[in-house]
Amino acid sequence: MLSAGSAAVVRATLPAVGAALDEITTRFYGAMFRDRPELLDGMFNRGNQASGVQRRALAGSIAGFATALLDDPDIRPDSLLERIAHKHAAIGITDDQYTIVHKYLFGAIAEVLGDAVTPEVAAAWDEVYWLMAGALIGREARLYQDAGVEPGDVWRRWTVVGRHTETPDVVSFLLRPADGLPAPRARAGQYVSVRVRMADGVRQLRQYSLSSDPGGELRRITVKRVAGAAGAPDGEVSNLLHDQVREGDELALSAPFGDVFLDDPADATTPVVLVSAGIGGTPMTGILAHLAALGSTRPVLVLHADRSPAEHALRTETGELVRRLPGARAVFWYERPGPEEPDAGEGLMNLDGVELPENATVFLCGPLPFMRDIRTRLLGAGVPAQRIRYEVFGPDLWLPGSPA
Repeated sequence: MLSAGSAAVVRATLPAVGAALDEITTRFYGAMFRDRPELLDGMFNRGNQASGVQRRALAGSIAGFATALLDDPDIRPDSLLERIAHKHAAIGITDDQYTIVHKYLFGAIAEVLGDAVTPEVAAAWDEVYWLMAGALIGREARLYQDAGVEPGDVWRRWTVVGRHTETPDVVSFLLRPADGLPAPRARAGQYVSVRVRMADGVRQLRQYSLSSDPGGELRRITVKRVAGAAGAPDGEVSNLLHDQVREGDELALSAPFGDVFLDDPADATTPVVLVSAGIGGTPMTGILAHLAALGSTRPVLVLHADRSPAEHALRTETGELVRRLPGARAVFWYERPGPEEPDAGEGLMNLDGVELPENATVFLCGPLPFMRDIRTRLLGAGVPAQRIRYEVFGPDLWLPGSPA
């Protein structure tokens, strides 16, 4: 994929570029938003910019793609590209925007690395960029086609037909298409973007997993109020949804996307293990609900960790769905156990003594430290890496090459 000459240059310069990527991406976003402030209106999340999460995710994806090209030049890193393409499609990225990104990204590279960016170096990294961009443009075009929408035109109005408080900081919203047309096809485990207008008039968006069976005409999202920590701002979208959105209001939702979803033939027999912590249980509830709607007899093991039963969003519903599935069982862990779940484990999730079904597909969602720890334990228990599928809420900081 990468020409031999460019591969040699990229290999020689990757350490320097990689070491400077944080500064490069900082200057890139600063210059781009200075000249193109409209991109912050309905495209980029301001909270992710303020916290630096988006910047670090971009740096990781560039370094990960370049490293993959060098380590295995005959195989395109499709797992990395697939995840990025779904995230891009969910916010309506179009191919012309890759030209904008290229202009400001390469301007930042030249500014940070100075004379080290010779014409040969610039040409080699330009080749890396357009290999990555071209692959993403092609995949995103197919995603839009599969979703039945024009590129970038992913938004529809949905009416809130129900609102339910799950815990003090988690609320579920039940939605129906406001235009009366059929709901788009969705797969259990996928997410939608929600776009809202803030008090200053700027639209902001956030992705939320579908937390109910996506097979009907209704959709449900379950939203945790995000409180800023370590200097990061409060979540703008989650707080607006909690404070202002009521039954009868309308929201702009994207078509459903996401590369982590259940294979759902009614006759599927592969065991499923659903592993989550905190609000990471929302896509797992959607998967369980879909399995129940199918009348599935697949072996299903649900493993969830939370602070307490009272803070475990969708806890009662999860238990009811498990009881409806003849092949399902659940194990919960709580840092502060309560009488609601007398059989739950105490403390953090511990897989010691948990019998994992053979040849299972494992779905993993929760805070990054939790997922890294559990993934290591699953690998140690003999679960192949390719059978562990994970979902990250927000920009993906867990990329190839990241620590397990």
